[in-house]
Amino acid sequence: MGITADDVARLGALARIRLTEQECHDLAPELNVILDSVRSVSEVAGPDVPMATHAIPLTNVFRDDVVTPSLTQDQALSGAPDQEDGRFRVPQILGEE
Repeated sequence: MGITADDVARLGALARIRLTEQECHDLAPELNVILDSVRSVSEVAGPDVPMATHAIPLTNVFRDDVVTPSLTQDQALSGAPDQEDGRFRVPQILGEE
């Protein structure tokens, strides 16, 4: 069973994407090709095939975290143009919605 233009329209509505009737009609066969490809890969990958998320192994290239001395709260706030209750005071950018 393949994806129909109606299925595409419903998926578009769920994703809040406005699609014309022609776009739904054109996208349905393309999505079916994608699903067939995924189905083919799923058939090949059996329980004896290990899952691979990357073609090559990844290693962490970050340095280890080391605790070092840092500024005190007063030192950090000393250059602030405005402060309140021991914190930086900044202009509000978001509403109360």
